[in-house]
Amino acid sequence: MTSSSLLFLWLSLLLRYQIWLQLLWLGPASQAQQGTQPQSIKIEGDITLGGLFPVHARGPAGIPCGEIKREKGIHRLEALLYALDQINNDPDLLPNITLGARILDTCSRDTYALEQSLTFVQALIQKDNSDVRCSNGEPPIIPKPERVVGVIGASGSSVSIMVANVLRLFAIPQISYASTAPELSDNSRYEFFSRVVPPDSYQAQAMLDIVKAMGWNYVSTLASEGNYGESGVDAFIQISREAGGLCIAQSIKIPREPRPGEFDKIVKRLMETSNARGVIIFANEDDIKRVLQAAKRANLTGHFLFVGSDSWGAKSSPIEDQEEVAEGAVTILPKRASIDGFDEYFTSRSLENNRRNIWFAEFWEDDFKCKLTRPGIKYDPDRRKCTGEERISQDSQYEQEGKVQFVIDAVYAMAHALHSMHMDLCPGSMGVCEKMDPVEGRMLLQYIRSVNFNGSAGTAVMFNENGDAPGRYDIFQYQMSNVSNPGYRVIGQWTNHLRLNLEDMQWSGGEQKVPDSVCSFPCESGERKKMVKGVPCCWHCELCDGYQFVLDEFTCDMCPFDMRPLKNRTGCRPTPIIKLEWSSPWAIIPVFLAILGILATTGVISTFVRFNDTPIVRASGRELSYVLLTGIFLIYLITFLMIAEPSVVVCAFRRLLLGLGMCISYSAMLTKTNRIYRIFEQGKKSVTPPKFISPTSQLLITFILISVQLLGVFVWFGVEPPHTTIDYEEQKPPNPEFARGILKCDMSDLSLILCLSYSILLMITCTVYAIKSRGVPETFNEAKPIGFTMYTTCIIWLAFVPIFFGTAQSTEKMFIQTTTLTVSMSLSATVSLGMLYIPKVYVIIFHPEQNVQKRKRSFKAVVQAATVSTRLTVNPAL
Repeated sequence: MTSSSLLFLWLSLLLRYQIWLQLLWLGPASQAQQGTQPQSIKIEGDITLGGLFPVHARGPAGIPCGEIKREKGIHRLEALLYALDQINNDPDLLPNITLGARILDTCSRDTYALEQSLTFVQALIQKDNSDVRCSNGEPPIIPKPERVVGVIGASGSSVSIMVANVLRLFAIPQISYASTAPELSDNSRYEFFSRVVPPDSYQAQAMLDIVKAMGWNYVSTLASEGNYGESGVDAFIQISREAGGLCIAQSIKIPREPRPGEFDKIVKRLMETSNARGVIIFANEDDIKRVLQAAKRANLTGHFLFVGSDSWGAKSSPIEDQEEVAEGAVTILPKRASIDGFDEYFTSRSLENNRRNIWFAEFWEDDFKCKLTRPGIKYDPDRRKCTGEERISQDSQYEQEGKVQFVIDAVYAMAHALHSMHMDLCPGSMGVCEKMDPVEGRMLLQYIRSVNFNGSAGTAVMFNENGDAPGRYDIFQYQMSNVSNPGYRVIGQWTNHLRLNLEDMQWSGGEQKVPDSVCSFPCESGERKKMVKGVPCCWHCELCDGYQFVLDEFTCDMCPFDMRPLKNRTGCRPTPIIKLEWSSPWAIIPVFLAILGILATTGVISTFVRFNDTPIVRASGRELSYVLLTGIFLIYLITFLMIAEPSVVVCAFRRLLLGLGMCISYSAMLTKTNRIYRIFEQGKKSVTPPKFISPTSQLLITFILISVQLLGVFVWFGVEPPHTTIDYEEQKPPNPEFARGILKCDMSDLSLILCLSYSILLMITCTVYAIKSRGVPETFNEAKPIGFTMYTTCIIWLAFVPIFFGTAQSTEKMFIQTTTLTVSMSLSATVSLGMLYIPKVYVIIFHPEQNVQKRKRSFKAVVQAATVSTRLTVNPAL
């Protein structure tokens, strides 16, 4: 058996028990009791509606009902009666059909309301009365109970939930005017429930939109224990989780019966996450007030930024004497309007013209603080006697209760649904036709969900598929500073989307800028977020250092090798390309030396050409001298190629001439020293001159040595054609602002050394021969000048190696190495030029008298003189 069947059986038994009690106790005493404690209002009509109102407050333990509720009870009940009068007097709405009502008091208690609402389903339960007899043995005469087609109510969500479970079993539609719990939107559980007020889920959505509009992403929630507070906060948390971008720092529940000091503990807990200044509060008025008092005691005035639900709304009671703490609070309230017609109606009510409201006399006593003489009620001498001439709003304070508009709209929604149903089922019929007797509940529900009319406040009344009304809210802020009259000010509204006037908002101290309620502040430019595990709104900011840029808010990434980060590290920019400029100090010195060398070399060559047939020129070996001078000239020339802007042509000439100049020079000097060495070594053995000492042979030997260098260079050209490259690693210091790409030829340090290695080999070999020929007299050719030249050259290149390779890690590597190389080559060329040719030029130009032919000596005489000189050098004591 299903739970619905069990509940239906239980209700049948309960009704039978109620009827038996009524028959058993039927009598004058029972009638008197019903007169003194009336349970319902009956308004006759062709179609009867049910009404559920909290006419009385919840009673103390053991007593269902307490004191009368003037606004939420009587005002709302009278709104239903007012709406019935308006509808019944409207010729266009339900013509010739009178709406009646059965109105019950829920006493603000869900269990009591359930018991009362059984009245609505009596007519729908088949009752077996065969075993019931009167005292005289006759069968009882039981009047047929009225059939309620729909129910207006209830007020509290917990009451509506309880009643909706019963009405659903009997297919009785229900329209609430005040229940806002989100769970009532569950159409599978509460399919016959509708409401003209928006659910708290809309309110939660509106509050979430407000929080996001203010730029907050880290808030706490406070909820009064119970259906309203807990379901409201649950809806807010659920919607915020689905929307993303908002984190709940803490979700705190206020107990129904808080202990002493409970609210101080709540404020202390809120301060554990002090960055979450925004506090979303779904709480009753008393709890709101006590939270504000606790914040004031903790000296936290102005710290918390409250966003309150409609239970706070625009009420003054929660913030009384706590205005400074509440300053800046943003609250929300369903959009509503005061119904002028109801004010006229209600203020004209009196004991004489409002006898249909069985609780009106009790309201009268409470409203005017007087006492009526009623049967069974003991007179209280401490209270004045009511005259009956008192007038509402004149002799008492009156302000229309906020939900009056919604009560009227709920009654009209039911009336419009019945009107449409009547038009479809009873066309042209006067009154209720057979098809509407009885009214089928499920069909009426479809008509209710289809209504669309302008309500009492001029706004559209309609329902969605879940029976919810559209969300319409006014947004208030409590302001004190810069306002002549401190109080709530409308700063926006929400109707499915938010319209918030941020410029109208004011905060503590008159500040107009919206305060922050964030876990972590935005990272600075060039920083990434390192998220705190489990809290998506909290992070630490880390700088993207080195050559990293911010790829996205969570990631740093390396710039491409040829780029460097922007100053704000939001992207990458091309690394500047540099080369050795002519104006650079690194270039000026080598160029200056090279120019001097070229001028000097040109001068020597010119002198030799002019005095080509003179003895000094001829004695120096004209052919090899011109070859050697050409090599020196090329050594000076390579400086300009090393400093020139790299290109394919420049790189090709660098490869060709870098080692060629030195190769030519040292090949010529090696040939000379080798010739001298062979002559004197041969002279020690015989008087026959050695082979290949003629000028032609010398030139041939020199060119063979040079061809080895040329062959190596051309092989290099074939294996790896010359090209330019940009080196981004050489000048890549830790600070990317100083990073540069260097335009250079494709010559690595290794290839450069290999290019010079052959020339260095020639230089070393030449030095060896120079050492071996050191004993030759100064008068014999150029053996000793060549020796001194090679010694000095070796010293220069020995100093070059540590300087060149010792700067490999320097950011100025290219400039230092280029300068070191060119200066070393220019110095070695200058040494050769200075020691071998400058003395000859000096004699040719300034002492031409010495440039004369000397007596020729035979090869034998030359050898003998050299031998004697050698012996004297070896044994100077002889």
